[in-house]
Amino acid sequence: MSDILDSEFDPKAFLKTLTTKPGVYRMINKDGKVIYVGKAKNLKKRVSSYFSRSDQTPKTKIMVSHIANIEIAVTHTENEALILESNLIKSLKPQYNVTYRDDKSYPYIYLSTAQKFPRLAYHRGSRKAKGRYFGPYPSAGAVRESLNLLQKIFPVRQCEDTFFKNRSRPCLQYQIKRCTAPCVDLVSEEAYQKDVRHAVMFLEGKNSAVIDELVKQMEQASESLEFERAVVYRDQIAALRKVQEKQYITGENETNLDVIAGIIRGGMGSIQVFNVRGGMNLGNKSYFPKLVEHTSVDEMLSAFIAQYYIGKAGVRILPPEILLNEIPQDNQWLEDVLSEQASRRVKLNVNVRGDRVRWVRLALANAETALDAHLAGKANMLGRFEALQEALGLDSLPQRIECFDISHTMGEATVASCVVCEPSGAIKSDYRRFNIEGITPGDDYAAMLQALTRRYKRIKEGEGKLPDILLIDGAKGQLSQAEQVMEELQIDGVILIGVAKGPDRRAGLEKLHLSGKDKPFSLPPNSPALHLIQFVRDESHRFAITGHRNRRGKARQESPLENIEGLGPKRRQLLLKQFGGLQGISRAGVEDIANVKGISTPLAEKIYAVFHAD
Repeated sequence: MSDILDSEFDPKAFLKTLTTKPGVYRMINKDGKVIYVGKAKNLKKRVSSYFSRSDQTPKTKIMVSHIANIEIAVTHTENEALILESNLIKSLKPQYNVTYRDDKSYPYIYLSTAQKFPRLAYHRGSRKAKGRYFGPYPSAGAVRESLNLLQKIFPVRQCEDTFFKNRSRPCLQYQIKRCTAPCVDLVSEEAYQKDVRHAVMFLEGKNSAVIDELVKQMEQASESLEFERAVVYRDQIAALRKVQEKQYITGENETNLDVIAGIIRGGMGSIQVFNVRGGMNLGNKSYFPKLVEHTSVDEMLSAFIAQYYIGKAGVRILPPEILLNEIPQDNQWLEDVLSEQASRRVKLNVNVRGDRVRWVRLALANAETALDAHLAGKANMLGRFEALQEALGLDSLPQRIECFDISHTMGEATVASCVVCEPSGAIKSDYRRFNIEGITPGDDYAAMLQALTRRYKRIKEGEGKLPDILLIDGAKGQLSQAEQVMEELQIDGVILIGVAKGPDRRAGLEKLHLSGKDKPFSLPPNSPALHLIQFVRDESHRFAITGHRNRRGKARQESPLENIEGLGPKRRQLLLKQFGGLQGISRAGVEDIANVKGISTPLAEKIYAVFHAD
């Protein structure tokens, strides 16, 4: 993305593709300068509020009037977004943000390990007292909430030492079962240290072992018909999951690296760069390099790394390690040149583990999100419509495209989708779904025929307007259904195109079947016209799948976990116990789910996708 922005920002087009995940947004003016940084639990909802609310303060109205672009950084959790926001405000000093605070002001949880009966406490400031410090946490509220929840599970005292040493009888905390009253010797040192050990294990992230013990206790309570106690354990398990959200945004204090992830979709490239210094994520930036036909990701990364680092004045900031999602071409040459330029060893690393895997995945997710937003931009959309006009040899610019797709599982709960796109972007208010009935299960031709008939019969009756181009997700067989409907309804002037997937379903290799032509044709992978067709086709596919899943779920009236391939009854039960129910699973990230015994990362991704379908 260039430093100077020369195209007018279109908030409507931008908001249409914005994710609902947590993250950070940066508002940028026409000179490419960041004027505001904000965090959001739901990026789409938060950013939309700047352009939809009428009760904005004068300061906010002025700020919004200067927006020329908005950059997004998706994070794993809400806490990550808060910490990243603080880092960016500190480094960028945006005009409309409140003054930042320094690193030392972040709060911690403190454990006084040198004492016979240690205490857990909130701590801010220098860390001179003997003991252990867990954090940093994003806010004082996060620490207090964590201490409160920990106290319910592990009854370790949190009182001041002066209060503890002067007790002659148990305090209220003992009566409400938040403490075991070590102050008056109502608990042995051994039993107390067991609770301390569990608390430390959890704060260190070794929560699986603690949760496993609680699961066993919950099962024992259920077998003994002590259901109220079992419910308490279930709630404790859910609370444990909530207390410590993994701080993927913060690593080891000495970590210095860059993370670069690149993707190519239909001939368009997107590269995301994250800078990590001192274990803190200092922010990210999106780049959209111009590619020649048949460029691969490794070629794109090789060219980008050379241009991004080599010969730059600020070589001192070149980190000792650069994480990548693919090995670039000329990998060894790049390492040698970068090492020589930095006067120390610089490693390009692809085979990473642990936290570094999470960094690469986060960068890759942001590259995909940025590419979606870039493709849906109003200027890009208009250019693609113009390219499609030229590719099809049309006399005028097409003003409306509709696309149909069919989704089902072995013929069950068949749903057809219709999505609409105009030069201004996707027109979601005109999207429609059709529940298909009365056909042979799995007969996609009959399903397409029924959906098209219902759609265009209504349009003939005056409910809507005809498209200039009708896309059908499929080859000649599906296209023939559209031709039949148009003939029966006496509809003329609509261009019919079947979009057949290429070999191995690879994007960029689609075959286009134009009604009235015997042979299919192809467009270059980097053709803006093809990008438009792919965008509309993919949107119809997504919309159909979402409708099918909803219909299937209602019809079966069963847990969404039961439809996940590879997730048997035992693993489903273990998941439910570990997270305290479906709501807990729905809030968990892929990494949290994969930490459950027997759940691989690919299976965790499937589970996550079921609860986070767009």
